[in-house]
Order: sequence, then structure tokens, then C-alpha cells
Amino acid sequence: MAGRNPGTELELGWISKVHVNRPAVVRHAEQIKKWKTVKGNWQAAWLLKAVTCIDLTTLSGDDTPSNVRRLCFKAKHPIREDLLKALDMHDKGITVGAVCVYPARVTDAVNTLKAAGCNIPVASVAAGFPSGQTPLETKLAEIKLAVEYGAREIDIVISRSLVLTGQWEGLYEEIRQCREACGEAHLKTILATGELGSLANVYKASMIAMMAGSDFIKTSTGKEVENATFPVGVVMMRAIREFYWRTGNKVGFKPAGGIRTAKEAITWLMLVKEELGVEWLTPELFRLGASSLLEDIEKQIFYHVTGSYALQHDLAMA
Repeated sequence: MAGRNPGTELELGWISKVHVNRPAVVRHAEQIKKWKTVKGNWQAAWLLKAVTCIDLTTLSGDDTPSNVRRLCFKAKHPIREDLLKALDMHDKGITVGAVCVYPARVTDAVNTLKAAGCNIPVASVAAGFPSGQTPLETKLAEIKLAVEYGAREIDIVISRSLVLTGQWEGLYEEIRQCREACGEAHLKTILATGELGSLANVYKASMIAMMAGSDFIKTSTGKEVENATFPVGVVMMRAIREFYWRTGNKVGFKPAGGIRTAKEAITWLMLVKEELGVEWLTPELFRLGASSLLEDIEKQIFYHVTGSYALQHDLAMA
């Protein structure tokens, strides 16, 4: 990942007069949905870029060591080797950005990736994921355990009640302590934007999270009714841009939840390029949280290479 965000002192003046023009943001989001996607070799290139930014995720109650090992194999070999050779990309070391699991499965993922001889980081959700309704002491202990097990990235979820009741000092302090508990592991802070009530709250929570030292801000847990949406993405990215202008510190962005198609992935990449610039189009500053997205991307690349649609047995590991 990129260098750490050291954070800043709490500056409530930055958010005290925030106003978000919701109709304008929604109109912009509707225009984004109408953007024409790229075709041909350009599409293949964008899709391979998307692959390198995926946090390949399994967060199910029935996760076992065996399905985590399978996920790790797919993380190292996200696209079939012959397809990459056809694109002359077989020697470029294309892997996903990270493997994301529950704390109890971190050791399984770390050991599997180590045995496979690859350096893909393991990310762990923590801090009472997905509800955040656990005491702070428990959240900090869970983070420390995940790091001890070998997680190099920690995806925490904030206490939404602190946002909904305007307790910005409390939110800052909670995230700051989570940042300290992470040690050398990078902190990705999930805002659960579908439960924050307004776009203004999304902007304020984004700013507070970055002030507290978050290395990434992330839209959703994937468990809410509403997950990654373009209006929320625009608001969060503009908060990232303002934070960068004010401090010189780059913070990453991760939309997560409900991103299932190759077209959606490309649209998110294009939006990041428009709002934050090409510098953010790297795994160090942009991630896509997804469990089923990779399957559709591989199908689209299969079609691009072969001219026919993949049957189930063609992409057995998708």
C-alpha cells in the first residue's frame, strides 16, 4: 500500500458548515450511469486494472479453511493463464489487490498465500463488523488479534450512532484508537453510508475518519440495504480531494457492496479518474470490495479473447 495517512488534529471547523446539494449530486450520478463504456482492447485493459484493485472477499458464516484456500488460489490466479497469454499479459504478475476475510480465517489465508509464494495482503474485517454494536474495548481487542494473526489491512466499521447524534469528537477518538491498535497494518474505515441518514453526514464522517488517520475510507459493509452508490461515491471522493488539498495526504477510496458486473467496475474506475485523477487508479489508493465481480470480469475477458460466451466448465474456478 501507499504511505500511511498520519491524520490531523480534530478540526470541527472543516465540517461545521458543510452543505451537500443533493439534487445536483443525484443528477451527476444519473449522468455517470449513462457514460458509454470502453470497448475492445481498451475494455480489456480497464478490466485487468479493475482485477488488480479487487479485495476478493468471503464474509459468510459458513466460511471454512477449504473455501478460504480456494479463494486464495483465485486471488493469485484471477484470470485464466491462456487468456492472459492471448493478451500478452501473462508475465505481468496480475493478482487481486487483497484477500478479505473474518478474523478467524486470517491465519488460513496468510498460510495459504505464503505457501503459494505470493505477497498478496490479507485484509480482515474487525471492530464489530458489520453492525459496529460492540464495546470499544472489544473492537480494539479484535483488531489486535487480527493483526497478530497476520492481517496487513484492517477494515473497521464505525458506530453509526455517533454520526446520527453528531458526536464527532467521539467518532474521531474511536477511529484514532482503532488506528493505534492496527500498528503497522493499514486502516480501512467503513462508513456504512446507507445508514448515515444524509449525504452531508457521509461527507462529515469521511472527513472525521481521515483526520483520525484512516488510510482508506470505504462505503459499506455489503450487509446494508443500500451499499455502494454513485452519489455516495462522489461525495466521499470530493472529501478525499479536499483533505488532500488541505494536508497533502492521500487517502484511498473503496466502494463495496453490490458491485457485480464488469461494466460497473469500469464505471467506478472512470469516476475515480474524473474526481481524483490517474494517481488514484492503483491498488494503493483504490479498491473494489467484491465477492462475485471477478467472475463477470473473467467472462468478459473470455469473450474478448475467444469471441464466444463462456460456459460454466470454461471458468470452473470463477
